[in-house]
Amino acid sequence: MTQLVPLVVLVPLLGAALTLVLGKRPIAQRLVAIVALVIVLVIGAVLLIVADASGTLVMEVGGWAPSVGIVLVVDRLAALMVVVSAIVLLAVLVFSVGQKIADGDSETPVSIFYPTYLILATGVFNAFIAGDLFNLYVGFEILLVASYVLMTLGGTQARIRAGTTYIVVSLISSMLFLAAIAMIYGALGTINIAQISVRMAEIPTDVQTVLHVMLLMAFGIKAAVFPLSFWLPDSYPTAPAPVTAVFAGLLTKVGVYAIIRTETVIFPGPGLDTALMVVALLTMIVGVLGAVAQADIKRMLSFTLVSHIGYMVLGISLGTVAGTTAAIYYVVHHIIVQTTLFMAAGLIEREGGSTSITKLGGLLRAAPVIAVLFFVPALNLGGIPPFSGFLGKLALFEASAQQGTALAFVLIGAGALVSLLTLYTLMRVWNLAFWRPAQDVEGYESPLLDNVSEAPGAQPVKEKQRISRLMTVATGGMVAVSLALTVFAGPLFAISERAGENLDGSSSYIAAVFPGGVQ
Repeated sequence: MTQLVPLVVLVPLLGAALTLVLGKRPIAQRLVAIVALVIVLVIGAVLLIVADASGTLVMEVGGWAPSVGIVLVVDRLAALMVVVSAIVLLAVLVFSVGQKIADGDSETPVSIFYPTYLILATGVFNAFIAGDLFNLYVGFEILLVASYVLMTLGGTQARIRAGTTYIVVSLISSMLFLAAIAMIYGALGTINIAQISVRMAEIPTDVQTVLHVMLLMAFGIKAAVFPLSFWLPDSYPTAPAPVTAVFAGLLTKVGVYAIIRTETVIFPGPGLDTALMVVALLTMIVGVLGAVAQADIKRMLSFTLVSHIGYMVLGISLGTVAGTTAAIYYVVHHIIVQTTLFMAAGLIEREGGSTSITKLGGLLRAAPVIAVLFFVPALNLGGIPPFSGFLGKLALFEASAQQGTALAFVLIGAGALVSLLTLYTLMRVWNLAFWRPAQDVEGYESPLLDNVSEAPGAQPVKEKQRISRLMTVATGGMVAVSLALTVFAGPLFAISERAGENLDGSSSYIAAVFPGGVQ
């Protein structure tokens, strides 16, 4: 089965090349892109089953030994992330196809979108299965190039400005990561993750701390943890709806995934756990306070995205199997639910002509299907039982309580408060955009609108745009997947727990990559 591992990267990469050749045939481009992601989804599902049943799969590219060559590693966590990412990428691709059909392909250059989108998928998948830091860096750089193109599609002033901020921040992160890789190679003579874990104990503790901090800063920018998250709320909302959805769902989680690898394989000891707990606390609180102050739905969702990254960092910082298990489940939950909410926001914008709650009303009567597609994931993200958001938060709180420290209990209280404030912001959207009659929007006054601010450069209300059935089906499919996280929470938690146990210390990862022992 190891022969399937590189196909996770090669299939979307070859699909990107083929769609580029088919630049003047948009229907063929769509078909190739969809087929490529379906193939990756099937391969990812097979790899997950095999990795869960038989253990970690390791592919030595070109037959070179892991100590000198590129190694691809698929354990339970990597396989699970590939499957979830393929689902999201496929759903958003279908949504984008529907949007382009509705718009008549007039707004964005289709010949560029599909190959760039598949290159983005290539970078995501490559990052998840990378067994060395430089290959992980390559995955991030592929993401950077593709995401900048996607973010600036259409060439509007707002998108170019947001894209410039995004690219500058991403380049700083990449420079930090590359500098950390150079320092690690200089100190240890290797960039293989398993080999780094073994050799790290050979260097002084203060040097370990410097390397640890540099990696966490580089990955923290990509994951949008506080105070490195300032760029996100101004960058994501300006992009086209499908791009915003996939960015919000996936890109920050690649950073979270890298932090998990750093804390469980490269630096498996307690190390900076307390510092990470403080970062998790600040990320949750600052993010949700930003969300409460927003009138624009997409900016509000961007701030909630930041706040919920804090939950994932909380699980990682506990340094226990229970904490890692809960973090993995919450990552899967958040990828699905956050993507769904941004897709629903795209539908709201087309139906109501705006994403500002000060300018929307009467959508429950005008578009009841969209109302349901927003309401269900909103309850889920807010942590209402029995949805996966509630189950994930409960698991995180239980893991924190097991640790028993004062800071852990403070984080439980903060997590509960953030969940309530998240629910408040989402239900405020529901109350004003859907429940409020359309005729009451003009001159409407309510405490719900006190102390909220419009997005910078907010646009006037646009004309209602056509919503294709494909867009609604794609969003409905993601809602169904989010409900499946609740229905099949038992099996998913079981896989997450086995993944967490596999990440309890670096010994199993090292043994999989170097079965004969590290040289």
